[in-house]
Amino acid sequence: MSRTRGNPWPGLSADVLVAPSLLAADFARLGEQIDAAIAAGADVLHMDIMDGHFVPNLSMGPGIAASVRAYTDHPLDVHVMVTDPAYYIERFADAGVDSITFHIEATDRPRQLVDRLHELGLGAGVTMRPGTPTEAITEVADVVDLVLVMTVEPGYGGQAFMDDMLDKVAAVRAMLGDERRVEVDGGIDTETGQRCATRGADVFVAGVNIFRSEDIRAAVGRLRQATRDGRRQCGAAGSG
Repeated sequence: MSRTRGNPWPGLSADVLVAPSLLAADFARLGEQIDAAIAAGADVLHMDIMDGHFVPNLSMGPGIAASVRAYTDHPLDVHVMVTDPAYYIERFADAGVDSITFHIEATDRPRQLVDRLHELGLGAGVTMRPGTPTEAITEVADVVDLVLVMTVEPGYGGQAFMDDMLDKVAAVRAMLGDERRVEVDGGIDTETGQRCATRGADVFVAGVNIFRSEDIRAAVGRLRQATRDGRRQCGAAGSG
């Protein structure tokens, strides 16, 4: 591996970042599809972790994260949808991931979790369910590396984008300023991604619309261009 493991966000300086979600990949061809996504210019690989309790679905665990890490040194970010993120932080850190995003609803000590992630040299993100108010993350907004705005209810891939989350994206961007990343996940394609970008999002998680497309390389390129166009519109609106 040529890249030094650790918090990837400070070193990712592009105006928009594309983060393909491995939840939608064909696991019989996972290495091949990871290679295709990276060759297409994907900035981060995104893993959705579900424990069957916090959300009504069960997905990948530390073992798969360790396998992905052994396969590639590309930045690996995990979104833990679990009832006890403190327990899993250590295990995913041991598996070799670079960044962990946890749910604000799953802990009563979010600042301690962020501090622990940074002690481990990892990126720290926080997210919330669509129905959770933006104010819930106020305690950690000044110390996280990114905030993930869920644009669907967490738990399953392939859901329809929730239009009313656009205002939340804008509210989070206003809260964070320009110093931290705003990520969106759920029903993201060229059209919804561009709309989120106009509201201030700059990290775009897409699963179905990348890994189940006929051409992964083209899908990544289309999403990058659409979201870049949206960010330009956002900048033009802000300057006016």
